[in-house]
Amino acid sequence: MSLENVTQINVAICCEVGLLLFACVFPVFTRAQDLAPRAYIITPIHSNAVTLTYAFFGGNILFDGDVPITGATAKASVSVFSYAHSFRLLGRSASVSASLPYGVGNFHGTVVGTDTNAYRSGGLDSSFRLSMNLKGGPAMDLQEFRKWQQKTLLGLSLKILIPTGQYDPTKLINYGANRWAFKPEVGLSRRWGHWVVDGYGALWLFTTNHDFFSRNQFSPGTNTQKQHPTFAFEGHLSYDVKPRLWASPDCNFWVGGQTSLNGIENPNTLQRNSHVGSTVSVPVSKHQSFKVSYNRGAYIIYGGNYQNVSVGWQYSWLGKPN
Repeated sequence: MSLENVTQINVAICCEVGLLLFACVFPVFTRAQDLAPRAYIITPIHSNAVTLTYAFFGGNILFDGDVPITGATAKASVSVFSYAHSFRLLGRSASVSASLPYGVGNFHGTVVGTDTNAYRSGGLDSSFRLSMNLKGGPAMDLQEFRKWQQKTLLGLSLKILIPTGQYDPTKLINYGANRWAFKPEVGLSRRWGHWVVDGYGALWLFTTNHDFFSRNQFSPGTNTQKQHPTFAFEGHLSYDVKPRLWASPDCNFWVGGQTSLNGIENPNTLQRNSHVGSTVSVPVSKHQSFKVSYNRGAYIIYGGNYQNVSVGWQYSWLGKPN
C-alpha cells in the first residue's frame, strides 16, 4: 500500500465519528502508565486477596498534529475485579494475579471542523501477572513471616494482556486490542525503618494486529497495525504510619510505542510521557482495606493528559485451597 493510501485511511479514520478519541483513553489503564507502589512486597504463602477497583479518568487527548482533531477531551471510568494468590516457587516467594476490567466513557472533540461526541462501554482485555522474588524474600508460612524483617527485595514479573475484550475489525473503537501484549519487569524494593523505596524497570512488547480497521467503507481491504516496544520506569517512596497504614508519592516515565500502518511508520505517535501522583492505603478490619490514589500527567507529548482518581476495596485471607 502506498503512503498516499495510508494517508487517506488515516483521514477517513479521523472522520469516523471521532473514534480516535476513545482509542487513546483505555491504554492509560493497562499499559506503561501503571502506578503501583509496593508491587514486590512479599506476603506469606497461601495469601489470597480479592480487589474491586473503580478508576476515573478525565482530561485532554494530545495528538501532536497527527490527525485533524482539536479540543479532544475524555471522561472515562474503569471498574476492575482482581484476584491474587501467593505460593512457593523454587523455594522463593511468588504470586499470581488476574484482572477483569470494564470501561465506560464519554468523549468530545472537533473532527475536521465538526463537533463530535461519543459514548462507549464494554469489557477491556483481561490481564494475568506472575511475580517471583529473586533476592531477600524466601517462601515463608505465617509463623516464619512474623519473624522476618524486610531489607532489600529483588523481584521479576511478567504481565500479559490477553485479547479477550470486545473487538470488531470494521470499527476503530474497540474494547479489545485484538493482539497480545507482554510486560517483563524487574523490581527493587528496599526498607529503612518506616520508609520503603520501590523502583521498577519494564519493557512492553506487542504482537501485531492483522485486522485493524478493515473491511469497511473507508478501507475495503485488511490493514495491519504494529507498535514498537515501550520502555517504562516507575518509582515510589512510601512511609508506614503503622502496619497496613501507609502513604506514597509516585512517579513514572515511559518512552516508545511508535505505531505503523501497513508498514508505514508514523513518527508522530512516539510517546515520551510521565505521570506523578500519590497513594494511601488504610486498613478497616483484619481482612479489609481501602486504597485511594491520584495521578496526573506531568509531561505528555502524545496521548492522554489525564487526571486519574481510583478507589479500591480489598478483602484478604490466608489459607490453602482444598
